[in-house]
Amino acid sequence: MRLCFLVEEQYRYDGMPVEVISQLVSWGHRVDVLRPGSSLLSLSDVVRAGSHDAWVLKTVSGGPGLSLLEAAAGVGLTTVNDARAIRGVRDKAVAAAVGRSRGLPLPVTYGAAHPDALADIPSSAYPLVVKPADGSSGRAVRLVPSPERMIEIRAELAGDGMLIAQPYIPNSGTDLKVYCVGGELYATERNSPLHPDRTTKERRVPLSAEVAGIVAEVGAVYGLDLYGVDVLLGPDGPVVVDVNDFPSFRQVPDAAARVGRAILNLARTGSTLPRPPLPHPSPIPAAAGDGR
Repeated sequence: MRLCFLVEEQYRYDGMPVEVISQLVSWGHRVDVLRPGSSLLSLSDVVRAGSHDAWVLKTVSGGPGLSLLEAAAGVGLTTVNDARAIRGVRDKAVAAAVGRSRGLPLPVTYGAAHPDALADIPSSAYPLVVKPADGSSGRAVRLVPSPERMIEIRAELAGDGMLIAQPYIPNSGTDLKVYCVGGELYATERNSPLHPDRTTKERRVPLSAEVAGIVAEVGAVYGLDLYGVDVLLGPDGPVVVDVNDFPSFRQVPDAAARVGRAILNLARTGSTLPRPPLPHPSPIPAAAGDGR
């Protein structure tokens, strides 16, 4: 197969996707790598029907790669994930509105094009978590304890574009990152970005049937095949606080091969294993052949 990876400079040497690309090449597939953030591209030559079996995106949330992926989808090429699904989850305001309307356990979400508008949020909603609607990797996530503090940081927020604010969910200081790869779910526990003082080492943990069902539903609601979900275990149950279309897949065993096989399956069929995934985490399967 011939695949095209769109890779932002930030991820040029990152294990994900570098190890996946190496794995695919070792299996005999051709992988072209485009760096949309730093290269001049002849779009009419690069984005054309039949050029590749699938395009894969690994870029920062606000980078130019998504436009290229959407162009590839527009000429009929397979994309990983679906380009419309990626657009939907990368705009956190859109993702929050869609997710809550479909019954996912997301927090109440306020949106504001300018930080001054956040002053209208009722004081009873505090403390608040405020972040850019196009943020990623925990960038510019702030815990705001009071309306007075919100006024104090307005200047800091002014450069973040569209903002969302959600009531803080009391939690232990750690959150769950659940990855979906080829229909299988893998959960890790890690420090919450709002509690950097904690020293919990990221590790794999068992996944409850309740959280597994929520994560499976996330994939169905947003139309994602390869994805990650951040979940907080709050006093009223699990809460989805973020969805990523192509995460790091840290702590997923044999991640490069698993992700590589999922990409190849998507390129061939347009979908991975049937959704939703099993409600319980299944035993780690043996590697199925060499992925070819």
